Amino acid sequence: MNTKNTTDSIPSWDLSDLYPGFSSPEYLRDSQMLRDSISSLQTRSAEGFQSPEDLLEALTLYETVSSLYENLQSFAYARYSVNTADPEARAELGKLEETDPPLSQALTFFRNSLARTAGSLNEWTAREEKLQNYAFFLEQQLVLQSHQMSPELEHLAADLSRSGGEAWSRLQQTVSSRLSGLWTHPVTGVAQEKTVTELRALAFDPDRQVRKSAWEQELKLWQQVEIPMAAALNGVKGTALTLAGRRNWNSPLEKAVFQSRLSQTALEAMIAAMESSLPRFRAYFRKKAQYLGIGACAFFDIFAPVPSRETPKTWTYEEAREFICGNFREFSPEMGAFAEHAFARNWIDAKPASGKVGGAYCTSFPVAKESRILANFSGSYSDVGTLAHELGHAYHHHVLKDALQTQREYPMTLAETASIFCETVVFHRAVELPGSDALLLAESFIQDCAQVIVDILSRYYFEKAVFTRRKETELSAEDLCRLMTEAQQKTYGDGLDSAFLHPYMWAVKGHYYSPSLGFYNFPYAFGLLFGLGLYETYKKEGSRFAGTYRTLLSRTGTTDAVSLCREAGFDIETENFWRTSLGAVYCWIDRFIDGMS
Repeated sequence: MNTKNTTDSIPSWDLSDLYPGFSSPEYLRDSQMLRDSISSLQTRSAEGFQSPEDLLEALTLYETVSSLYENLQSFAYARYSVNTADPEARAELGKLEETDPPLSQALTFFRNSLARTAGSLNEWTAREEKLQNYAFFLEQQLVLQSHQMSPELEHLAADLSRSGGEAWSRLQQTVSSRLSGLWTHPVTGVAQEKTVTELRALAFDPDRQVRKSAWEQELKLWQQVEIPMAAALNGVKGTALTLAGRRNWNSPLEKAVFQSRLSQTALEAMIAAMESSLPRFRAYFRKKAQYLGIGACAFFDIFAPVPSRETPKTWTYEEAREFICGNFREFSPEMGAFAEHAFARNWIDAKPASGKVGGAYCTSFPVAKESRILANFSGSYSDVGTLAHELGHAYHHHVLKDALQTQREYPMTLAETASIFCETVVFHRAVELPGSDALLLAESFIQDCAQVIVDILSRYYFEKAVFTRRKETELSAEDLCRLMTEAQQKTYGDGLDSAFLHPYMWAVKGHYYSPSLGFYNFPYAFGLLFGLGLYETYKKEGSRFAGTYRTLLSRTGTTDAVSLCREAGFDIETENFWRTSLGAVYCWIDRFIDGMS
């Protein structure tokens, strides 16, 4: 291992440019401004819109409210996510949730007033040119108005959410971030306290004894908290079902499709293509088992490094920085300069720590026009790819930083476009590095694709099954474990040993516990396949594609996914598009199976 890659050399982020703290004049000022703006939006919207000037006033207030809320919420969650025991951060998240009921009421009034004046919108837009900038946003708000309860019920739902769905979500985050136990290394015999996040990181260990032992310990720890975790999931999904019905959605999935700005036709085409890819991925897992010298891969072998022709590289944080910035710059000087700026200004918190949430994310601060990235960097190439992925999100925010707030609000499907594209740029350069082990890197790429296609498809199946069952009754931890293993068997098939799956993946993934974002999973598959399709276009067009790419990102908040993809030359409502994108993965699977010959 590279001794330079110590946690001391991995930075934590600097949030002081955003707010010095929760008690700072800047934070208190913006908190008060948020509350005052919500109140003004309520009043303006409740009075109705008699003219285009009235509507513009309401839209300006909405912009202020939305940007301030996102800024404050991002800061509070950033503080909370690096230390879930931070009482100040927890308190501030709670205070922000107190603004949800009045904000919900203001939006309800806004949509109702908008619906009453819908017949005048064309005339008003012709009279007031500024309204043209809000055309798509207003169109979406009218659809939401048709799925809206009365103002009184919407206010009640938002108020109850603080002690309902959102509280269950916080429970999952708190329990999962603190869950730990004593684990004994099966080779050295050394006992250490390990969190579930740390145990999951051992899935990358080259020693199968270590991987299996960590997996067994992880399952034991999840079993210890399965009752509160199952209660949390029942609470979130029960709330989602109740509200979907009250708001006249046919199902939470129909709502998710709208939120993703997809069509049902596009989703079905994508799912069908993903299902058609399963035999290819299962062949990859079987070949990986051969490389590992085992009969069949278990769940704890999914991330195992295949035997390398060379000593696997352990990346220092500085090496990751230089590699990412250099390759971003080769694609686009602007994108490279942006990444360097993010590193130089300590926008990234990459040091693993107890009490810190696992995984990675990027969050935007629209008032400051900046982003912050959380990661858990340990030195694997996967960590390098993750940094590139999250910097892709940050670059997307950067492209939109001067746009109207309503034009910066893009769906999860399109949110993954920039991140997957940037991750793909870095991967293709990594394979070409002198002395690099192409087999190892190709396997890392296929491994990530398998997560986004095979594993996410299992999560999609699982969530559909949970919603179906939850309509009738609460589900026990045993029910949830059974549904999860059934979903995993359906997608992984004979690619994995069915005796060694992960029945508690429903407790691991925080996505399931978002009360307002059901089916958080399939947008990742969309992002991967759309991002790969864009990269294939880049290979054909070369450097001139950078301008096209930037323009595409700038449009993600002003149109739906089907229309945006059509502008890029893709018809996502046909299975053929998705199969073509999958072909970019198949070529690497074939090379992996053939030994990279």
